[in-house]
Amino acid sequence: MTKKCGVVALIGAPNAGKSTIINALVGQKVAITSSKPQTTRTRLLGIAIAEETQLLLVDTPGIFEPRRRLDRAMVSAAWEGAEDADILVLLVDARAGLGPKVTSIVERMHHRKERKILVLNKVDIAAKDKLLNHASRLNELAEFEETFFVSAKTGDGLPELREYLVEAMPEGPWHFPEDQVSDVSERLLAAEITREQVFRQLHAELPYAIAIAMEQYKDRADGSLEIHQQILVEKPSQKAIVLGKGGHQIKDIGAKARAELSNILGRKVHLYLHVKVSANWDEDKGVYEDMGLDWVK
Repeated sequence: MTKKCGVVALIGAPNAGKSTIINALVGQKVAITSSKPQTTRTRLLGIAIAEETQLLLVDTPGIFEPRRRLDRAMVSAAWEGAEDADILVLLVDARAGLGPKVTSIVERMHHRKERKILVLNKVDIAAKDKLLNHASRLNELAEFEETFFVSAKTGDGLPELREYLVEAMPEGPWHFPEDQVSDVSERLLAAEITREQVFRQLHAELPYAIAIAMEQYKDRADGSLEIHQQILVEKPSQKAIVLGKGGHQIKDIGAKARAELSNILGRKVHLYLHVKVSANWDEDKGVYEDMGLDWVK
């Protein structure tokens, strides 16, 4: 059979489920997820294989109205990730429905040259009587080739979506080895896994004013990996939240991040975390480089 390979870019408002969809299509975790919006901060690639086809799935940050430098960098990364895709997927949270964020994205998509499809996610928890109305309104705003109703959580509709994407890909050589599932470096993955644990464990206690900075990343003689990271926060009160009483919170964050990294990387990981107050970390070019984001004005 002839090999096929193509780029599928997922865009949408924050918390639409882009990372969860990509993890499901790849068949393993390549992007961090949480129930909080704006979890994804940079563009990353998930690589899925179906018979002779390699799908290059671009996960992008949620698109929203930017207010500060970090916001602008994230939105810029989202639209850059969509450039020159073979298929542009608008992912919409079917439960949340259509709001100004979604309609703004659709209006901007309308004039793009890429082939476009619409995917309504979270149909397992959405009001069934509103699904067709959402789809109809969105198709009036942009010319989507197809519309899919899926649930990344239950897997409903994903086989049909995957089959469509495979059929749509152009003929051409694969861009990555068969055993590679992402273009994310181990260093960035390690930072993302720690950030995910902070979000998951602190829930609403901590705003999004955190970042993970890499201090050391080195191999030990015994084959294990030693990682030193800083959790950057803006205020002393946030540092206290991350540390927890007697340091129990940061120990728990570190233990869960360490276990997941060891499982993903297939070797023992020694993870050392400490918290640093840096009121203006989002103005530090080095932090953006660690996150894989461009420095934007």
